[in-house]
Amino acid sequence: MLDASHSRMSSELKSAPSMPQPPAVSGFGHINRYWDKRQNVYAAKILPGEFYVSKEGEMIVTVLGSCVSACIRDPSIGVGGMNHFMLPQHNGNFGDGQGINNESARYGNWAMEYLINEVLKLGGRRARLEVKLFGGSRVLKGMKNMDVGAGNVDFVRHYVKQEGLKITSEDLGGTYPRKVLYFPDTGSVKIRKLKSTANDKVIERETQYAKQIAGKPRKGEIEIF
Repeated sequence: MLDASHSRMSSELKSAPSMPQPPAVSGFGHINRYWDKRQNVYAAKILPGEFYVSKEGEMIVTVLGSCVSACIRDPSIGVGGMNHFMLPQHNGNFGDGQGINNESARYGNWAMEYLINEVLKLGGRRARLEVKLFGGSRVLKGMKNMDVGAGNVDFVRHYVKQEGLKITSEDLGGTYPRKVLYFPDTGSVKIRKLKSTANDKVIERETQYAKQIAGKPRKGEIEIF
C-alpha cells in the first residue's frame, strides 16, 4: 500500500508541466497564460474584450454570462482561437494605431474580424474554418429592458451566415453563465454551467463592464465537466 507522502508526490509529478511553456503568438503576450493542473495543459484565460489565438496545442479558457465567444479554427493545421465580446457591433472608427485586443474587441463585429484574420495570418484558410459558438445567457438585469445575451446570439449567428462560415456546434442562450474550455488543436470543447451562487461574480463583472462601455465615449464619433 502506498503511503500518503508517496501518493502526494505522485500527484505533484503528474500535475507538473512536462514541457516548457510555448511562446505566445506575436501580439498576445499580455494574455494571462498558465499551467492548468486539472487539464494537464498550458492555458490562456481571456476576459471580456480579449481574444487569443494558438498554434501550440494550448487550452483557451473563459467564463461567459450574456457575452458570447466564438471558437474558430482551421482543422487541417490545428490553428485556432477564441474571442469574448460584450455587445453585438459598433460601426464607428476607433482611430489609427489601434492594435489587436483593444477596446474595439468588446464589439462582436470587430472581435470576429480580428479572430478570423489572426487565424488566416497563421496559415488558416477561410474555406476550411469551423466555428463553435457559446454564451449569450440572460443574466444582466436593468439594461433598459434589453436582453443583451439574445442580441449577441442573433448577431453572431447572422455574422457567421453572412460570411459563409460553417457552425459545427453551439451552446447559446439560457439563464446560467458558462465556463468554456477550448482546445484549438483538436477542436474539443468542455462546458460547465455555473448554477451556484458563484455565478454572482460573473454577473457583477458583466454589469460593471456594460456600464463602463455605456459611459465611455467612442473614438471617431462626436463537454460538460
